[in-house]
Amino acid sequence: MPGLSLSSLRSRGLRVLAGGALAAASGLCAAQAQDYPAKPITMIVPFTAGGAGDILARTLSLKLEQTWGRGFVVENRVGAGGVVGAVATQKAPADGYTLMIAPSATMAVNVTLFKSLPYDPAKDFIPLALPARTPFVLVAHPSLPVASVADFIKYAKAPPKPLFYATAGPGVPHHLFAELLKNMAGIDMQPVAYKGSLPALNDVVAGHVPVMFVDLGPAIAQVQAGTVRALGVSTAARLASLPNVPPVNDAAPGFDVASWQMIVAPAGTPRPIVERLHRDIAQAMEDPGVRGQIEKAGMVPVSSPSLADLQAFVKSEIAQWGDVVRKAGVEGSQ
Repeated sequence: MPGLSLSSLRSRGLRVLAGGALAAASGLCAAQAQDYPAKPITMIVPFTAGGAGDILARTLSLKLEQTWGRGFVVENRVGAGGVVGAVATQKAPADGYTLMIAPSATMAVNVTLFKSLPYDPAKDFIPLALPARTPFVLVAHPSLPVASVADFIKYAKAPPKPLFYATAGPGVPHHLFAELLKNMAGIDMQPVAYKGSLPALNDVVAGHVPVMFVDLGPAIAQVQAGTVRALGVSTAARLASLPNVPPVNDAAPGFDVASWQMIVAPAGTPRPIVERLHRDIAQAMEDPGVRGQIEKAGMVPVSSPSLADLQAFVKSEIAQWGDVVRKAGVEGSQ
């Protein structure tokens, strides 16, 4: 072949081989996605059975079993504020057969809360879907002389100080939502930590601690029974389950928060499998039965953003809650 040197022929040959290898790899990924799932899938839940993430995992698993004809194993990997489950998912093969229900604490708060975190939420996982949020309610014991969030802020600014609030421990939404309101409204509040949200709520009901942010599930029954007074919901929009309770945002503009549950896969999971999981989970969330079970558990179903938007969302949440954790003085406390 005139005009072509031996080196150029070799270079062309290498490019052809590389192109062939890429095409073969692409074809393999497509074939994997077409055959997926070929065996049962493990859904790791980094917290105990019966909680919001566990209910979401089991509800979605049943629906996806019907769609795919393949079984799901829901595995509760409990410990270290979600770290045990996250590390197990991080180290699992990136083949689509290990997924995790990842709450906001695991994916955002822990980055700043932990002194040394053995995983990086933004790099070690691929967000597949954001199917649900868990709104919280600011509740007060009926003896507290306030009827609204505006009343509460005014009360908190007046002597005597400080005002105490109940929380399920450092870095959880019950704690950070109160700290965010404290920062935004310029009020003085001090946390009283319990070993769970129910013991904390029980002490608010008993009048030992005057106020707390509590998730929607346990809050509704107590509000309806009149054992606590609902002052405001944590989301900027009113909730169908508590239509007469205004948002905290009305008195503290910009306050719009909720705990959330994300489904993630290990980094490196083939893109065609990621796209199928994203699509099929979104379709499962449109099922009225699935949405009803999620709402019954105190969560609000979400129309999940795109894959790219999910990645951006994780990074923005890490930044937002990192700032709240630092201002609360619990950075690196775990």
